[in-house]
Amino acid sequence: MSTDQPKSADQLRVLHRVIMPAERDFDVLKLYVDGNAVFGRKAADLQSAAEQVLFEQDKPSAAAGTGTAYRPATKEDQAEIVGRRSIVVPSGARVSFCSYFNAFPASYWRRWSTVEEVTLRLRVRGEATILIYRSTGKGHLERIKSLHVDSDTSVEESVTLPLAPFIDGGWYWFDIVADGRTAVLEEAEWCADAGQIAQGTATIGITTFNRPKFCVEQLIALGGAGDVLDVIDEIVVVDQGTDRIEDHPDFADAAAALGDKLRVIDQANLGGSGGFARVMHETVESGRSTYALLLDDDVILEPEGILRSITFADLAKSPMIVGGHMLDLYNRSVLHVFGESIARYRWWMVPAAHTHLSHDLAQAPLRHTDWLHRRADVEYNAWWMCLIPVDVIRKIGLSLPFFIKWDDIEYGLRAKAAGIPTVSLPGAAVWHVPWHSKDVMTDWQAYFTERNRVITALMYSPYDRGGNMLKESLFITVKHALAMQYSTAELMLMAIEDALKGPQDLHPSIVTKMGELREFRADFTDARAKPDLDAFPAVKRSKPPRKGRDVVPPKNRRAMFQTAILGGIRQLKPVGQLPKSNPEAVVPHVDQTWWLLTKFDSALVSSADGTKVAWYQRDPQRFWSLMKRASALHAQLGKDWARLSQEYKDALPMLTSQDEWVATFDKASKG
Repeated sequence: MSTDQPKSADQLRVLHRVIMPAERDFDVLKLYVDGNAVFGRKAADLQSAAEQVLFEQDKPSAAAGTGTAYRPATKEDQAEIVGRRSIVVPSGARVSFCSYFNAFPASYWRRWSTVEEVTLRLRVRGEATILIYRSTGKGHLERIKSLHVDSDTSVEESVTLPLAPFIDGGWYWFDIVADGRTAVLEEAEWCADAGQIAQGTATIGITTFNRPKFCVEQLIALGGAGDVLDVIDEIVVVDQGTDRIEDHPDFADAAAALGDKLRVIDQANLGGSGGFARVMHETVESGRSTYALLLDDDVILEPEGILRSITFADLAKSPMIVGGHMLDLYNRSVLHVFGESIARYRWWMVPAAHTHLSHDLAQAPLRHTDWLHRRADVEYNAWWMCLIPVDVIRKIGLSLPFFIKWDDIEYGLRAKAAGIPTVSLPGAAVWHVPWHSKDVMTDWQAYFTERNRVITALMYSPYDRGGNMLKESLFITVKHALAMQYSTAELMLMAIEDALKGPQDLHPSIVTKMGELREFRADFTDARAKPDLDAFPAVKRSKPPRKGRDVVPPKNRRAMFQTAILGGIRQLKPVGQLPKSNPEAVVPHVDQTWWLLTKFDSALVSSADGTKVAWYQRDPQRFWSLMKRASALHAQLGKDWARLSQEYKDALPMLTSQDEWVATFDKASKG
């Protein structure tokens, strides 16, 4: 045993269990194990699976005939995962748990929790050397301790390690080397003395809209999450769609597995903010849970993240919001979002300092990615997975009635203003559709993005009139108009008009606005998409490109403004008959930049998910109408900024109160 004399097991609370993938998904292996590992054979239990692997890997060599010789190790030897928490490492092989889900994020515990030291506890059999490592915030790696086990029966080893060196960043992890014969890691966990702090529990809230298959699959996964269910009081599904989850053929199985832990609430579509506000309200009213855990309906969850988030929040120095990271649903080894913040002068969401979007951990694992070792401090966590203490909800209220977009950002900023931090916790994550597969900036969501961005800036921007936000908003509107995305530009102006009305319109409009937007967009050609290119007239162009030259992007800011000015001058010219009857080009979504589209009088443009196509057609009269209104509305917003800012701030307690929301829920009742 270690000479560090760790505390006895009954004095320790498990913070972070070492886990293997819940499903036999080869694309996620590198998120769990760094090394040559495969999924082992299925067996009824861990003992039989491990014993079978041990027998086959350690059986005597037929040539030796002595019954004592072992098969020589080769570089092709593979560790085999034989359970949710167990792996068999053959003689001569080595695996590391310096991985996203299994390294211990020591710097986050050092910064935000009451824990001062952590104990690694392992149960091992066979012959193994356990090498324990740490990293620094600079990404430097250090081996700090080693243990040796040689036993045919299970042996528990533990070692206690300090958290003091992790102010700037860093992780703990361990490797296993089977250096004489096969070794079996039966389980491992990072633990700490939690004192008298009680185990918290959560109500999980899922808001869904016409995604019954995805939502039911998530419920089935939660039903099979084992002891994770012990910390879940209730799973509340707020179904706001017409394609109801209870009508899905697999719902009965999901409901049977969850029993009385599952409750479905039907209400009219109030968007994500309305659905999650309902979850917050129901959690507070039930009085059972310590936390509300918000989950999107279109995610795949690593259930262990629930335990880790709750434990982290339980042992935090003060009440805090604990969020999970986003992994790419379509490319599952990719860490799409590690942390987010707000660029104050632009008033736009950006990756947290020193982090990067879409990092492939299979190609560049944790061990070799310096920036992942630096602690990332965030200002909010999106509600694809976000744990909020009930006490925080009581203190700062429910979501703003934003429908969708910026509701999670505003809540994080509101919490921060009240002294409540947000932490995006490594090792807690969901797989979610990445941003580049959505058209959130050009479809009906553009209205909510613009309106809610403006309102959030009115309440929280430290700059007069929002810094550069108004100028940027105007330029974005111009870009959409130049790109023939007239429905998007119109929605942005409608958003500003509604923001100018003041806060009194937010609750009433959350019930009706979505229908108004769909009806409004139906009149625009750029919003009428079809699933097939052949549904449109053939591509024809009256003139070939000048000198055969392709359109090239602006090289710098000056060239960008010149392109915009030339695009505006083009709007003085009438549109010929041919572009009205036939599109001039087919533009894949990856190429649909404003500076390219402004060169055409009409074009077929595909959607981000590749399922449909819309016909963009230049309309000079609408363009100039948009320019006139855009200039006037942005000027008006700048003029009224101070007054509106105070109005929204004053109305915030009322807008986010349970009483106000209950009145809205009553209006949205399907009963």
